[in-house]
Amino acid sequence: MPQTDAQPAFVLIRPQMGENIGAAARAMWNFGLDAMRVVTPRDGWPSEKAVAMASGAGRLLDEAMLCESTEAAISDCHWVLATTARPRGLTKPVMTPEAAMAEAAVRIGRGERVAVMFGPERAGMENDDIARASAIVTVPVNPAFASLNLAQCVLLMAYEWRRASAEAVPVVLDGGRTELASGTEIEALAGHYEERLEAAGFFFPEAKAEGMKLSLRNLWPRLGLTRADVQMLHGVMRQMVRWKERG
Repeated sequence: MPQTDAQPAFVLIRPQMGENIGAAARAMWNFGLDAMRVVTPRDGWPSEKAVAMASGAGRLLDEAMLCESTEAAISDCHWVLATTARPRGLTKPVMTPEAAMAEAAVRIGRGERVAVMFGPERAGMENDDIARASAIVTVPVNPAFASLNLAQCVLLMAYEWRRASAEAVPVVLDGGRTELASGTEIEALAGHYEERLEAAGFFFPEAKAEGMKLSLRNLWPRLGLTRADVQMLHGVMRQMVRWKERG
């Protein structure tokens, strides 16, 4: 059972409802994952309810591997994760989803095959399933309400995989005219404000003037100004000076 496209296989062990399988497929495809393996689904296979719930991710179900046992589903994998809220006395490394997917990305990058197992909706995985895992993934949820829906758990793990494997920029500047100002443009803006504020007597008393100028110059680079921002701030100062001179 080859693993394609350098990604982990998501293994659904004895899922009970076709709708949940479809929702899991949709969650996987949201983050570019399409290697699904299904172990003895309770309501049979293929599942019309799964297809209906998958919406645009039906291809995952068409190509999903139907496996007769957990052992068969992970037989080609070098590193296997079991998602469960309860280690159940088995001695294994316990990882967060973030750490687990970061490690998965490293291992897949060096040619290993990785699987992530998800248990049945009602009771989760049995010890026999968990015993086959290399490590356990536990989500830091509310201990008073720790149960996650199958699709929720799949979505969370798929998101962490995307974060670990893709070049994702945490913060981006969006919208029109977003080209950032250059150092030269920021320096010119700083000089303009310093000159006009000097003329207005802002830097007072004289003993504190240099420190105030330094603080002002330190301010501009922190703002992340665009070229449009710089032009506007130049215009603001010019208009204020004109208004003062007219007065």
